[in-house]
Formats: sequence, C-alpha cells, structure tokens
Amino acid sequence: MAVRGAQQRIISVIHGWQEVEIRPHRYGGLEFRLGKRELGHVHGDALVDIPFPKAVRNEIVATGEAEPHHILPNSGWVSVFLRANEDVERAIGLLERSFQLAKARRTTATTAS
Repeated sequence: MAVRGAQQRIISVIHGWQEVEIRPHRYGGLEFRLGKRELGHVHGDALVDIPFPKAVRNEIVATGEAEPHHILPNSGWVSVFLRANEDVERAIGLLERSFQLAKARRTTATTAS
C-alpha cells in the first residue's frame, strides 16, 4: 500500500536542492534532473526509481536499501516501493546520494575541461 503524501514529501525536500529541476517524467510521475542527468523519478505515492553506477547499485541492493529496478533488474537502476514512512525517508536518502554523485561528476567534468 502506498504512503499517502509521499510524493509531496519527496518534492518538498528536493525542491530545496540547488539547480535541480522537477518536471513530468516520460513514463508518468515526476522526474528530478540536475542538468541533463536524471537523479530519479517518483510514481505518485507508491514508487521511486533511481539510477546509479552499477557498482553503487549493487551495494545498495546488497544492503537492502532498495530493490533491483522493477522492470530493468540488471540495469544500474533501483526501485524503492513506498509502503511505509521509513521507505519514503530511505528513498529521499538515495535520491540525495544520486544528487551528490551527479554534482561530483559535474565538478569533475568542469575541472577536466
């Protein structure tokens, strides 16, 4: 069962992150972007999908923080089903991790050029 108000809780946190754009996702729900990089997306109050480098994704799945992506289980994506308030907080933490990785990559790319 979905957590009522989960999507709004997630949006209210992410809204405060510098340079992150929130917009409709091509498969429904809302996506969060830092420049051209998608940080993840939320499907209503029920599900959050987040991309990571494969090694990070494997660690997250191994520790039980998230499940392999519900449609693309062998990709770098993970899914967090929002069944309890703890799941919402965990999803926010993972989205923040995705944001931090994206910021680090952006800094590295800027420094290298």
